[in-house]
Amino acid sequence: MIKLVMAGAAGRMGKTILQLASRDKTFKIVGGLEQRGHAALDQDLGPIMGSDLMGVKVTQDATATLKGADVLIDFSHFSALPENLKAAVKTRTACVIGTTGIPAATLRQIRVASRKIPILQSPNMSVGVNLLFTLAALAGKVLDESYDLEIMEIHHRMKKDAPSGTALKLLEILLAARGRDMRKDVIYGRAGETGARGKGKIGVFALRGGDVVGDHTVSFFGDGERVELVHKASSREAFARGALLAAKFLAKKKQGLYHMPQVLGMA
Repeated sequence: MIKLVMAGAAGRMGKTILQLASRDKTFKIVGGLEQRGHAALDQDLGPIMGSDLMGVKVTQDATATLKGADVLIDFSHFSALPENLKAAVKTRTACVIGTTGIPAATLRQIRVASRKIPILQSPNMSVGVNLLFTLAALAGKVLDESYDLEIMEIHHRMKKDAPSGTALKLLEILLAARGRDMRKDVIYGRAGETGARGKGKIGVFALRGGDVVGDHTVSFFGDGERVELVHKASSREAFARGALLAAKFLAKKKQGLYHMPQVLGMA
């Protein structure tokens, strides 16, 4: 049995992951974390995830909560991640990190921490999106710069970061496939008299509205044809299932930095 702690326990993803974990006999939920001042602190996890009392309360003390845990799944705000990582290293707890908008300094902290504990960090853990990453890399190499490349993502009105972590991962993959530079060749939206589209540029657009879980489209515009790779999430359960697969994967691993293609048998 895998003893699981959820960071960001009262958030949309946290609740969904906890609900699925509670129905999976592989997991025992032993803790929930939220940041200082959060309304869910000191509340029982059960009602938060829509079930009966569990006798497990939401706290802000990561070190105390992680003692005896096997895996931490972190979908908190990126500002909470450094302290959660420190606690995980101290308690030797494996970490699945799905938080997005992570600053470069915290990404470095993740790499350093992975020398002591197993960590998997991904902006998106769904099977479909990870297949999209693979297909985008292939298309980016096969379709040359005569095809104009644009990335568009759509999310619900409450999402705080833009572009999404998934869109940024797609951008990273396609920049590598095309041999392009993040600083010179990326356009985030367009306005005014922009002139003709520059060859080799990659456009990235973020739309926000309603309750959209997450749509991502990569478009290759050629002369006489257009190729599009599209993923549309209709439920957060797709991401939650991937996070729990990652937790099962990490529970058997030694220290190191792992990736979703390894979990899904795609690498």
